[in-house]
Amino acid sequence: MFLSIPKIVLTGSLSMAIYSVCETKSYADNWACEVLLCLSNPGGPTEFAECRPPIHRLWKNLAKGRSFPVCNGVGFRASRPGYEPHYCDAGYRLLQRTNDRGREVTCISLRPIPVRGKSCKSLSTCTIFQLKPPHLRERPRFVDVTIDGHMSQRVWF
Repeated sequence: MFLSIPKIVLTGSLSMAIYSVCETKSYADNWACEVLLCLSNPGGPTEFAECRPPIHRLWKNLAKGRSFPVCNGVGFRASRPGYEPHYCDAGYRLLQRTNDRGREVTCISLRPIPVRGKSCKSLSTCTIFQLKPPHLRERPRFVDVTIDGHMSQRVWF
């Protein structure tokens, strides 16, 4: 009888340890599915208050270089994290070039813009591709999330 008590204690301790590991895994899977649900919201991942904690946790984890969480049982795929610190206004595209001063980034208009004055050699109107400085993103890192191979969304963090 005395030997069976340690076995009971050991079995109980082992059961509690297994339960806590399974409970943690269940919570982690739940968090990953919450993230996926929030990312699929057309109004943005943080539109609803319930989505803010899991999404903020996601951004923190990704910023630290951790992998994107996986929600089991869902046709879900996330790209490797990317980095794009600059962006341009609508009607412009990002132009990157390297010269003797290093790497330069600027925005160039997609279509020529009519101008007058000093830019033109004659008095008539001419067209040029306008250059503008790019904007810096508040959140320059991203992952591309695809759900069931149909819906794709870039998530910035």
